[in-house]
Amino acid sequence: MSTPIQSVPHPVPAFRLPGRDSLDVLLARTVDGDLDAFARLYTAIAGPVYGLARRVLRDAVQAEDVCQDTLVEVWRTAARFDPAQGSARTWIMTLAHRRAVDRVRAVRASMEREHRAGLLAYAVPYDEVAEEVERREDYAQVRRCMDGLSVRQRESVTMAYYGGFSYPEVAELLGLALGTVKSRMRDGLYRLRDCLQAAA
Repeated sequence: MSTPIQSVPHPVPAFRLPGRDSLDVLLARTVDGDLDAFARLYTAIAGPVYGLARRVLRDAVQAEDVCQDTLVEVWRTAARFDPAQGSARTWIMTLAHRRAVDRVRAVRASMEREHRAGLLAYAVPYDEVAEEVERREDYAQVRRCMDGLSVRQRESVTMAYYGGFSYPEVAELLGLALGTVKSRMRDGLYRLRDCLQAAA
């Protein structure tokens, strides 16, 4: 399907997000190419996506770029959303967080390349391959342990630790009581801890 948006304007004014079910329905209709559903989904989620990108990047222009890229990705890959893994909101915010982090890493990598190019001193080599393998193994273990959480626990943990939201923000976005979110987070983190300790 062709992409119905070319650019992302400044975030829309503050509003109250529709409930989880509403966003899930709009995303499901987007899969079928429903432009009206996507426009409504865009209106509901563009502000939070931009806000998350701005918090990660601390740069308005780059945050707008990430917001645009995320929404284009939502349009193109909506069929990949799996409601069994969490809500549409969580899925979209995770996409946004991933893109924002990738942008930070790209900027840092560019700065590091420029820095290395300007160095005249000899740098002691180290085993980059072994370090990368270890990093990937750690990441894979965390993913396995995350998959062991319940859908509700994984949703809350993902929003708090990957999405960068506070507990009250998670509660508001999911339409839950703060105590419920705290309980899910506590139980989920205990299970993650036990899983990672068992794998150590």
